[in-house]
Amino acid sequence: MADIILVALISALVLAGAVAIIAIALRWRRKRRRARGNPNSARDYAPRAHWAPTSGKLNFSSFVYMDVDGDGAYGVADRPMAGIMVRLYDERGAFLASARSNAAGFANFPMSSKRRSAAIQRPGLYRFSVSVPPGWRASSANQDQAVRIADGPESMVGLAGEGLPKPVGLAPGRTASGSTPAGMEATLSVMGRGKLLERHALPADAAFRFPLGVDADEIAIAGSGLDRRLKLSGYPIDLGLLAPGALAPDAPLKTVGFDDITPRGLCKVPSGHAGVDWHNLNAMSRDHTPNSEGYVNGNVSGAYIAYTSSGHPAEFGRDAPFGFYSVMLTAAWLASEGELALVESWLGDEAVARDEIVLSALAPVQYAPMLQAVTRVRISTRHHWQAVLDDLIVAL
Repeated sequence: MADIILVALISALVLAGAVAIIAIALRWRRKRRRARGNPNSARDYAPRAHWAPTSGKLNFSSFVYMDVDGDGAYGVADRPMAGIMVRLYDERGAFLASARSNAAGFANFPMSSKRRSAAIQRPGLYRFSVSVPPGWRASSANQDQAVRIADGPESMVGLAGEGLPKPVGLAPGRTASGSTPAGMEATLSVMGRGKLLERHALPADAAFRFPLGVDADEIAIAGSGLDRRLKLSGYPIDLGLLAPGALAPDAPLKTVGFDDITPRGLCKVPSGHAGVDWHNLNAMSRDHTPNSEGYVNGNVSGAYIAYTSSGHPAEFGRDAPFGFYSVMLTAAWLASEGELALVESWLGDEAVARDEIVLSALAPVQYAPMLQAVTRVRISTRHHWQAVLDDLIVAL
């Protein structure tokens, strides 16, 4: 009896092996035939006659953007955001999958009625939930959206949605931070459309940090010779340690970008660019490095940023003094969220500023020391992760 069972088992294995070999041979034959092509030109451009699902997958996507102007609508001033977590739930509320937005701002969920690996496999009501980072707000007020997906027997993947989720706009919580030197008090005024919105006393020898409302468009500091005015952007601002003799509001400012250095994806910033010498800074297209959230989110204009090569200290400067107004600074990776950048400035051999800035990979912080005269600026990070720079503003 045992011999009969053994023979039957061996026969079954041999038969299964033969079937597998035949299947592999047929598949290989089909691949070779497809690779070789069809000699008949009659159907080279023929309309599709049989509309039925393929075995492929189609991305059903949620789009997330940095709402730079904070108006809740995706416009020309806004930028796609990378690294934002989006979660997918079915109509019963069961979690199905999660995905982070890519360099183009899309969090992709594969959809197919035939592929078991797809996140969306059957008709139903699906909820897309964007995880809003702490301290941020969903300016479009639609971080949770439900979309119905129906059978699509003639569609590419057998399913069709009633439409994609609407773009989700995120805006960082803007703050104004810095510190005052010993023995110097001042007042910080927050303005909006020329009107005073609020006023804060800045005691001597103390750090400060104030939230900025959506209507704030300018801040002014007065007292103890620390006077300065600054137009606000859509990002948080760090003024560093306030020092007397800030750049005048009417100083001839120049924005130094990195878009005109090279048409290639990556290039070392050459000395002489914008009339300044550079050391250990690379110019790079925002999406040149895959899955690098900070290179995308730190790009505030054009399509290129600069970064500290391999996370090592970088410098820019020249022999003749120039004004250092501000620069946008971002952590290169979500894995380095909270990295600390040290920005040091000199006038000749004299150190004139030394500030530590907390970086995020989700959005830049505008570091604005507004120094009247420097000859060298050095940027390093405490843990040696890359720092991203864009829109350096100087007075040359």
